[in-house]
Amino acid sequence: MPITEVEGRRLTLSNLDRVLWPRTGTTKGELLHYYATVADVLLPYVRGRAASFVRTPDGVEGQRFFQKRPPAGTPDWVTVAEELRHSGEPMEQVQVNDLATLIWAGNLACVEIHVHQWPAGAPERADRLVLDLDPGEGRTVVDCCEVALRLRERLAEDGIEVWAKTSGAKGLHLLAAVRRATPKSTSAYAKRVAQELQARHPGQVVSTMAKAHRAGRVFIDWSQNAQRKTTAAPYTVRAQSAPGVSAPISWDEVAAARDPAELAFTIRDVPTRIAERGDLLAGLLDPDRAATLPG
Repeated sequence: MPITEVEGRRLTLSNLDRVLWPRTGTTKGELLHYYATVADVLLPYVRGRAASFVRTPDGVEGQRFFQKRPPAGTPDWVTVAEELRHSGEPMEQVQVNDLATLIWAGNLACVEIHVHQWPAGAPERADRLVLDLDPGEGRTVVDCCEVALRLRERLAEDGIEVWAKTSGAKGLHLLAAVRRATPKSTSAYAKRVAQELQARHPGQVVSTMAKAHRAGRVFIDWSQNAQRKTTAAPYTVRAQSAPGVSAPISWDEVAAARDPAELAFTIRDVPTRIAERGDLLAGLLDPDRAATLPG
């Protein structure tokens, strides 16, 4: 097995030619190469936050599981912090704070990285707000774009700036930087806005959790702000049939989208997008652009 050194850490890499995405023939080595290439833009969004992983050791068509606790054999140089579960029980979780940890996790086939909307150790200090737009049966990401534009306008009324990224699956994620907020206050605000939009556009939008109500409409999932929830991180790969990425997109792209294929980005596309356009989500990291929630 090859041994490599990453930022002074020795890593043993295994099964680099193992195919994780049978449909496209994409290997674990290609996954690691992608994460190494985009690390500079990915890490600021996950650093200092408890991470959960979707692991697919036998590929995305095989067994998968959601990993919260540190895997067996986690090196002592990987930052592990104790977090409180929703039940109040303490639980250790990994923080992906550096390139070495990112590559170590990728080598374990931790394909997806999910994080909370608050920093590790501060579960009552939400610094992000997220709205997850999920197209119901008969709808696509293009319909999510229409709803995203309405949400952008609505949040702007409250002085909240919003950035967009693809979910890497079917929908969109809208993100805003907030200050002096809690998971409870961000959840309440996101729910209120989602309900407002449903009231204004009942044939287009739904804000209730019941899947039976989502057909033909876009579900605005406001619950991702809750303390117990996590969201796919910016630039994470997704364990779908193809190696899609949760990729930041511009509002021009949102407004212009007419075909779902226009917003389907893979690990082959995203490094070029970054080289040509930079990090389209960078404003989310600027503390001067964080907003205070109304009320």
